Amino acid sequence: MQAQVSWQHDLNFVGTTESGHTLVLDGNGQSLSPMEAVLLSVGACSSIDVVDILKKSRQTVSACDCKLQAERAENPPRYFTKIHAHYVVTGEGLSDKHVARAVQLSAEKYCSVILMLKDTVAITTSYEIVV
Repeated sequence: MQAQVSWQHDLNFVGTTESGHTLVLDGNGQSLSPMEAVLLSVGACSSIDVVDILKKSRQTVSACDCKLQAERAENPPRYFTKIHAHYVVTGEGLSDKHVARAVQLSAEKYCSVILMLKDTVAITTSYEIVV
């Protein structure tokens, strides 16, 4: 995997992946900050796992939202110290057992972003089912 980040102006950068996707990142709050991108990556990566695992378990999923809360160190470098991911899974006849297992498997085995951060960030999860 390859990518490039190019300075545009001020603290504004454009990231381009080898697949041709782009993302604007900004250190002045005019666009997504790099830390916001990391936080969103936790939610997106783990939600992909949760939905995929539930579908493979023949669960009917119609929506999956991951609400993220993070705490950062007070002094530079202001890395994440805690992240909590709360999954709101909507579907028909969803099994509590299957949703709990999907969230657990994502956090402990499959989500590469969570696994990459787990040794330095306290990561917790929870979920709720909406029918």
